[in-house]
Amino acid sequence: MNFGGIYPAHTLRDAMFVVVPVPYDLTSTYQPGSRRGPAAIIEASTNMELYDDELKKETYLAGIHTIPALEVDARGPKHMVNIVRKKIARIVALNKIPVMLGGEHSISFGAVQALKEKYPKLSVLQLDAHADLRDGYQNSPYSHASVARRISEICPLVQVGIRSISKEDAEFLSSSDIKSYSADFVSDNKNWCEIICKHLKGDVFVTIDLDVFDPSIMPSTGTPEPGGLYWKDVLQLMRKVSQTCNVRGFDVVELAPIPGIVGPDFMAAKLIYRLMGYISK
Repeated sequence: MNFGGIYPAHTLRDAMFVVVPVPYDLTSTYQPGSRRGPAAIIEASTNMELYDDELKKETYLAGIHTIPALEVDARGPKHMVNIVRKKIARIVALNKIPVMLGGEHSISFGAVQALKEKYPKLSVLQLDAHADLRDGYQNSPYSHASVARRISEICPLVQVGIRSISKEDAEFLSSSDIKSYSADFVSDNKNWCEIICKHLKGDVFVTIDLDVFDPSIMPSTGTPEPGGLYWKDVLQLMRKVSQTCNVRGFDVVELAPIPGIVGPDFMAAKLIYRLMGYISK
């Protein structure tokens, strides 16, 4: 099993993209199950047409290599973040583009750390329903609810789709340099995409928590929130960012598959493939 069901499978040497499954959800606080997300995405991707109807090309020809799922460290999220950082660092050292499949959102910090070492001026674009700006949650500074806070400490951060924040999130946000845009901002402003992209340039890492989508089209998340973005909204932003920035890596996290409902799994796989297409031009 590899992303896209590519046969013969691409080698690491020949690949532009390296898919990294991370089946981890130790700090999930509502509905667990995102540990099953990477496998569900890969399975769905094997039923996907490899010809992209929007881009008029077979994106997989750029080279997509899928590595075995990372082994989970149950000692806590700090240890798992470190495992992710080391693995992603090895991938970017080979000048490959990492594509990480979650798993819960806490793992994204490890990927950002690795990309920051390679690209010192890295910025991060976060698509998410939640601000994730608590300094810690349930006695862990590496919780999924704190991932954006940790990222903001090392990189400029732009958030899109936010519609659920705690008081602590709001207080920190008001005193920070983070650019945070709500889902209502997207729906209410004709030029929303251009406004957001003004804050992004150069090297960018994109982290996509699937709960950024409205639960009517993406019910398979651990913490769904009403009033989210839709398929064309996210594609519009991803297309623009890929045109104006160097996307050095991305992740798609927080898919918690629902047995018998494969639409969200397939949507996640299609999103990943489309973003690969945008990046590979």
